[in-house]
Amino acid sequence: AVGNIVHLEHFNVIIDDQRLATLFYVVGLGGTRDPYLFPGLENMWVNFGRTQAHLPSRGDAPKPERVRGTIGFVVPDLTELKARFARVELELKRVAPEKKTQFSWREAGDTVEATCPWGNRVRCHAPSPEFGRTELGLVYVDFDVPPGTPEGIARFYSEIMKSSARAASGRASVSVGRGQALHFTETSN
Repeated sequence: AVGNIVHLEHFNVIIDDQRLATLFYVVGLGGTRDPYLFPGLENMWVNFGRTQAHLPSRGDAPKPERVRGTIGFVVPDLTELKARFARVELELKRVAPEKKTQFSWREAGDTVEATCPWGNRVRCHAPSPEFGRTELGLVYVDFDVPPGTPEGIARFYSEIMKSSARAASGRASVSVGRGQALHFTETSN
């Protein structure tokens, strides 16, 4: 059910090197750099179907940003994704040997989990009915939240935002579009 929030369109994090962002978000994840919006070096928009990653490179930012949680994508083919991540691993050593990045990836059951060069966690899924008709796109952000907060978060989204929200087993889930969600999962980190 689609509630008052009809689409999870993008996430935004500050980065410090567009070469590394291109390797991870375009070469690895399979997005395409938007050719019309911000074609310069100060910002980068990467399209994933109808969704985007906004990756500004601000010289005045103290450090790159990290989402406190996991960003969920659907990609057309997990086997191809794994091959692309293997290439990214080699390219990072060639293109930026002077940089210690946090890039990693691994198979995790029926998903592929990765960490971008700046530490953002990404989980990739194959297309499935759980995510509607999405074949490529941002389908959720799963935020790490303190213990005891999911019920209040679900209540806020339900009562104030008038969205479909529920809390169970230490997690609040909010419907934000067809096949998309915001999750808030208890963690002690």
